Amino acid sequence: MHTVSITPHWTITDDSGQQLSPRLLSLLAEVQEHGSLSGACKHTGSSYRHAWNLVRQGQAQLGMPLLNMDRGKGSTLTPLAERLVWAGHRIQARLSPTLESLASELETELGRVLSAGAAGLRVHASHGFAVEKLIEVLAQRGERIDRKYVGSQEGVASLHAGSCDLAGFHVPQGEFEDTALQHYAQWLSPKHSRVIHMATRRQGLFVAHGNPLEIYGVQDLTRKGVRFVNRQPSSGTRFLLECCLRQAKVPTHQISGWELAEFTHAAVAAYVASGMADVGFGVEPPARRFKLDFVPVATERYFFLCRDADLQRPELQAVLEVMRSEAFHAVVNALPGYSAVKCGQVETLQKAFPQMASGRRR
Repeated sequence: MHTVSITPHWTITDDSGQQLSPRLLSLLAEVQEHGSLSGACKHTGSSYRHAWNLVRQGQAQLGMPLLNMDRGKGSTLTPLAERLVWAGHRIQARLSPTLESLASELETELGRVLSAGAAGLRVHASHGFAVEKLIEVLAQRGERIDRKYVGSQEGVASLHAGSCDLAGFHVPQGEFEDTALQHYAQWLSPKHSRVIHMATRRQGLFVAHGNPLEIYGVQDLTRKGVRFVNRQPSSGTRFLLECCLRQAKVPTHQISGWELAEFTHAAVAAYVASGMADVGFGVEPPARRFKLDFVPVATERYFFLCRDADLQRPELQAVLEVMRSEAFHAVVNALPGYSAVKCGQVETLQKAFPQMASGRRR
């Protein structure tokens, strides 16, 4: 099996045409992560002299300092360096899922040529960290997966149209569950659809460390001076937030930044961590990664939707084998706010959602 990799790359070019070294941008991110230039060098295995030369070259090109050097206290990033680092984080968070989907499409095309038309399992899924882990494990096992990250609504619609074999989507637990099922109903077939449990996970508010603006619920999003960053309209996360806002009687037009949307949980977290917004909404892992505080709001179940007739396909059986393994359960349980309860269990829609009307059949 041949693997295609596409990674985001960016740099800055001055008036003379000289580019800022991408190695410098990576080095600054390591300094932020490890608290000093020496700590960054130790982690990457680079020499301190070489790293310092990169910094000096960058400072000369930009005409401003990049590090604050305090004897006995290590080195910290200047405001300019912090902006460069957060720009990199945002680029990585925003583009990586799209590039991963494109790489997967190219892998599939290449595989069909090299393997005389062999096709992989087509997965259209709402972006999630348990899904990422599953794809990684399947790739390590040599399974051919054609993945595409889409919103939950797009995923279930794709399965209904025959454009994929597995659709990832999430449904809130509690009072919003019925509303979510009605939202997806036109693409669900109680007779032919099956759901595979992936995980339960928490969704909540991303705020700066220490929560300086004291944002504790969705009702605080309309406060003066609070800047919000949203998810795209087709995402299950945005749908959940809209349910929470309707329940709290919070008008979206009063939320500053409501129309500003990112396409992944990590991109929302990076946006908040960079100081460009005060609050976002999403799952817990990226909040922890970017050292933000997380205010839980709702718990939801993440599922894969498939056709009953496909369950015995070898490709789908391979997915279930991984999902049911203790090793994979440990990986999911290690994600902040995630639980692998029932992971890999297959159910009918009526079993997973007993409240579904028995007459709603296709």
